Formats: sequence, structure tokens, C-alpha cells
Amino acid sequence: MTMNRRDFGRLALGAGAATLAAPTLFTPALASGKTKLKMVLNWRYQGPQSWFFLAQDNGYFDQAGIEMEIDQGNGSGAAVGHVAGGAYDVGFGDVNALIRLAGTKPEEAPVCVYQMYNKPPFTVAVLSKSDIMDAKGLEGRKLGGAANDGALKLWPAFTRVAGIDDSGVEILNFKSSLREQMLKGEQVEGVFGYVNTIRFSAKLSGMDPDTEIRFINYGDYGMDLYSNGMIVPDAMAAENPEMVKGMVWAINEGVKDTLKDLDAAVEAVAKREPLINKAVEKERLVATLQDEMNHPELAQTGLGAVDPERFAKSIDIVVKANDLPRTPAADEIYTDAFLPPADERVYKLL
Repeated sequence: MTMNRRDFGRLALGAGAATLAAPTLFTPALASGKTKLKMVLNWRYQGPQSWFFLAQDNGYFDQAGIEMEIDQGNGSGAAVGHVAGGAYDVGFGDVNALIRLAGTKPEEAPVCVYQMYNKPPFTVAVLSKSDIMDAKGLEGRKLGGAANDGALKLWPAFTRVAGIDDSGVEILNFKSSLREQMLKGEQVEGVFGYVNTIRFSAKLSGMDPDTEIRFINYGDYGMDLYSNGMIVPDAMAAENPEMVKGMVWAINEGVKDTLKDLDAAVEAVAKREPLINKAVEKERLVATLQDEMNHPELAQTGLGAVDPERFAKSIDIVVKANDLPRTPAADEIYTDAFLPPADERVYKLL
């Protein structure tokens, strides 16, 4: 398996079929001489989205010839579907959702060009006062989450890996904005999500997550998965490789600027969402950098890259746990062809 270059001949052929089903959006912005792109995030405007806004505010997208529109999202899994369906050109989405799509409908699957979250953030959060102490304790319980939540999408895989009998589990779907309220009010016994998303949203709701919440983390049960990365259509990667490289470079520079000045990073988010709690969003940003993005492999690969052996294993975990009809090749899911040169990557966070 090689992770150095994607087979762009195969890519272009696959893109032709995908384009017939879902036309791509990227179009020239004639007045500015830039290409207009629409990006959907994984979630609302929060601290961990700062690098996208700094890339915009500090002119990196402009330098790459891109006029970027950045929309809030409704789940990491949903971001993959939005790109695959043609609603967006770029998504900050869960690579495991991409694996599931490629394992069932490879002709529709986009590709990850910059892997940002290299540790599994998926969890079921329960109240500390509950008698749910581990994964087996979730059997027969009432759980809930947003339908497009990445952790909920991986629940079938988690039940297999952790040996959970889910026959008696009831799952309630509700809006993501209600998650912490539903848990706090004991309307459900556990909620799906990303650890830091829940932790800091709970804090904003008046809870003390360190004393009131227990996290049943997927990664503690052998699901050593990657998570969110930058997803683009095959057609874009094949037809506009220099633009994709420029976009990845711009985001990489945004990460560097975030690390240089965390307060300025949070201010960039506040420009888009003035009602955020800046102190809490700075904490959320720091926690994301320290946890979701700080796998030990970072020191060798640099941000945006993956470890080929670990990545192949993560594909196998998702395929087997979900009984997918095919196992996608690694280069169907991820390519490093658009990454910045090795000496321009980020090898250390906080």
C-alpha cells in the first residue's frame, strides 16, 4: 500500500460517474479572479474552528485564489454526506463516515486530503451519579443524540468491539442543542458525542463536567480510529489539484496562527458568533489541540498526514464492525498528495 500519491487516472474516471449524480459546486469567482468554494463545518462556530477563520481573515485563502464561504454544520458524519451529495465543495467531517460510504457506495465517496483529528474523540457520556460504569453498563439503557452525530453513527461498531448487547438499548434522536439538557434532566441515561464537545457544552449549561459526567470512551475499547479531516469531492481533486493544495496550505497556515495566539484565534470565532463565551471556547480549543489532535504519531507525520499501518487497521475496524460489503483501499479514503512539504507541516501542538 502506498500513501504517497493518489491514482488520479482512476480518480478522474470515478469522478465522472459521481459528477453525473451530484454536480460539483466549485465555480470561478470572475470578478475577484478567485474560485468560490462552500465549506461545511462539523458543528457550530466554536473554538476548534478557529484555524478556518484565521485562514480567511489573514488572507491565506485569498493567496490560494479561493473565495471561501464557511457554514456551520450539524454533525461530523453529516459533513461527509453534504460533500458526497453535492451540497458543499468542502467538509470538515468524520473519516469513519467516509469509510462507511466508500464501503457501500464507492462511486459516491469523496476523499480526505488533510487529516486533522488523529485520536478517537467518540464517547457516550453518562452522569457520574449513575450506576453505568463501563460499556457493558450501557446495555438496556435509554441513550440519545443527534441523528448525524459521529459517535452515534459508530454505535453499531462500538457495540461489537466492546461486546455490548444492544438488543435492549433504546436510542432517542433529538437536536444537538438539547443534548446536555437531556442528560442533565435525566431524560436519557447517556448521550453520544465527542468528549470535548460535550465537556464544554455541559460547562456552558452550568454543569461541572469533571465531577458530574463520566465518559465511556470508544478508544478505551480498542477503537483506535482517526476522526475529522478535510473532505473534498474526487472531481475537485482530479480537476483542480493546485487549488486543493492551496486550500490545504491555507488551513495549515491557519493552524500555525492559532498556535501562535490562542486569544486571537478565539476572537476570529467571535467575529462570526459574538455570543460565544470566549473563556470557555479557549478552553475547548486547547483541549481539542491536546486531545483529538495530539496522537504521538504527530511528531513523525506532521499534522494532516496519517500513519499508513494504523490507518489501514482503522479501516478494517470500521468495515468489520459494520459488516460493510467491501473493504475500501486506503487511497480511496485518504491521500497525502495535497499536503504541504514536510518542512512546512505542524509537528507539535500545545
